[in-house]
Amino acid sequence: MSHYLPRLGLALRALLRARRTAALATRDAAGGTPFASMVPFAIDTAARRIVLHVSGLAAHTGNMAADPHVALLVAAAEQDGAPVHDLPRVTLEALATTPEPGSDAWTSARAAYLARFPEAEPMTALADFRFVTLALTGARQVAGFGSARSVSADELAVLIEAD
Repeated sequence: MSHYLPRLGLALRALLRARRTAALATRDAAGGTPFASMVPFAIDTAARRIVLHVSGLAAHTGNMAADPHVALLVAAAEQDGAPVHDLPRVTLEALATTPEPGSDAWTSARAAYLARFPEAEPMTALADFRFVTLALTGARQVAGFGSARSVSADELAVLIEAD
């Protein structure tokens, strides 16, 4: 489906497609304190969701099971000599769910993840690992110094769907 995207929407789409890792923010399941970790992510354009593949042993996995409200920070890479305050970045707000293995949602998540990370295929067979999908509920985009905006869930859905 083709949609018109404004300049900042196109910049956000490009950022999400260019970066493969993000900082995942969850709340500690035991004490509710903030917890951040690095995660690889893929985009399931068909389901309009972000896909993570996580270990059951990871702290963030237990945190998401206890409280599905998460944030995902995706930032452009630093460039030598360029001001860091000008780095394009977005904080995505989302609700995390774990699709049932073998379900349509799981199959779609797996396909999207392996399209981006084919080397992870052996890990998808490990019983300890699972797919987590993030339904985007909003975002805060900084496209550069002095260029920030809030992004609705509806616009995010359009941004991450297939061209």
